[in-house]
Amino acid sequence: MGRRRRGVMSEGLKYELAKDLGFYDTIQQEGWGGIKAKDAGNMVKRAIQLAEQAAAKAQRP
Repeated sequence: MGRRRRGVMSEGLKYELAKDLGFYDTIQQEGWGGIKAKDAGNMVKRAIQLAEQAAAKAQRP
């Protein structure tokens, strides 16, 4: 068995992204294992976009 990696995203952020991307109901009914790989990938892409936007705002004088 491999080591379990600690999550980078908070649970709150994950749920918020799932709501925004439209698969929150699936998570409520089936858990995180019920989402498609494509949905998980889209969630990661959106989290990266948000992080980049936050970093850009922080760099502005």
